[in-house]
Amino acid sequence: QVQLLESGGGSVQAGASLRISCAASGRTFSTMGWFRQALGKEREFVAAFSTKSPAIYYSDSVKGRFTISGDNAKMTVHLQMNSLKPEDTAVYVCAASTSTYYSHTYAARPDSYEYWGQGTQVTVSS
Repeated sequence: QVQLLESGGGSVQAGASLRISCAASGRTFSTMGWFRQALGKEREFVAAFSTKSPAIYYSDSVKGRFTISGDNAKMTVHLQMNSLKPEDTAVYVCAASTSTYYSHTYAARPDSYEYWGQGTQVTVSS
């Protein structure tokens, strides 16, 4: 059974840092990433990387502040979030795909991912 289990969310002040993680089990994946969904808003792409190529993708809203990394052997993915802003407040959801994406366009689409975690809340106060 495939499971994606997130951890590490919490509440911080603006400007602080936070690291969230996702541990996958049940199979291996070619692409892993993070999406987020703020209250009343649509799910938004945050970052993704390929486990089979050097490709890493970020949304413009987090580029330069967030860093995605992963351990292919352990099927884990981390998101280091620095210089957090109140607008980063959302439920962060881990996503995984059996496909390798060579473009930002496809890596950023929610329907590119077959498996999803339950999410972890990140709250940034001003």
